[in-house]
Amino acid sequence: MTNSTLFRLGYVAMSVNVKNCSPSQTMTYKRFQQIEDKEAAVSRLERIAESNFQNSLRLLKHNLAHDIKFFRLSSRLVPLATHEELAGWDYLEAIRDDMRAVGNFAQKHNMRLDFHPDHFVVLNSTKDGVFNASVKNLIHHAQLLKGMGIDLTHRSVLHVGGTYKNKPRALEQFISNWAHVPAGIQKMLMIENDDKSFNLQDCLFLGEKLGIPVVFDYHHHLANHEDVNWESHWDRVIGTWESSPLPLKMHISSPKSDQAFRSHADFVDSDMFMRFLKEVNGSVPQMDCMIEAKKKDSALFQLMKDLKDREDIEVVDEASFYVKT
Repeated sequence: MTNSTLFRLGYVAMSVNVKNCSPSQTMTYKRFQQIEDKEAAVSRLERIAESNFQNSLRLLKHNLAHDIKFFRLSSRLVPLATHEELAGWDYLEAIRDDMRAVGNFAQKHNMRLDFHPDHFVVLNSTKDGVFNASVKNLIHHAQLLKGMGIDLTHRSVLHVGGTYKNKPRALEQFISNWAHVPAGIQKMLMIENDDKSFNLQDCLFLGEKLGIPVVFDYHHHLANHEDVNWESHWDRVIGTWESSPLPLKMHISSPKSDQAFRSHADFVDSDMFMRFLKEVNGSVPQMDCMIEAKKKDSALFQLMKDLKDREDIEVVDEASFYVKT
């Protein structure tokens, strides 16, 4: 046990405070096809990607102004990047300078950036086509990280995948398929317990067997658990991070309501968060907590406001704090 843990807060992809700053602007393939001049269509895609990276940089500058050093980048930075009809499109060259600008800024200010690819990225699929498309999507994320000059290690969170009506077999399928995931992509990944299928124990089984860090999602655990007492497994969660160059990370959100328990609320319930914090305080030197709330950065600001009013919190800056022992 260390004396006290430094807790840092981050948020996901978009700001509700910085206007006209979406990093997820897109174009559908249908719209792409409607543009007769294919060169012009590709140029349009490249301009959207450039704008998405420029907006990501604006968001990082906004974050810096509020001491936020932890941020999840959008997985939709480059529209149609992995579409089979655009094979051979060298988008990386087109957005090289914008990628580098984001990476340089993050490194200069010691910011932790990562990704959480879309739900269709499934590594335990029994279908070769789904698995291959998933790996292709992950390679795309790896190329963006390289373009930003960011080390790939533990930069992308994934859910385990589908149960396909047989969870033990689905877990074994993940292990079997893992052998076919390129080594560089393997080291990029972290796995997270989800709210319906794969619980904390399932993720720990895979994480320990395959050497993958487990990202603990507290809200998901409350919605889906084998053993509600997650505390008794916390040392195992820490163990999956032992060889990582990055601090342990977790996800925090609150239920929208008792009826819609799995849905994320606009803000984070600070009492719920404190129950978690008091259990883990001192177990690691630093923990990065990703807020998955509908109100994005406003949820972070509100949570810090709530925590500042407590006598058992020692505020470090606008986005990090200690819990007093």
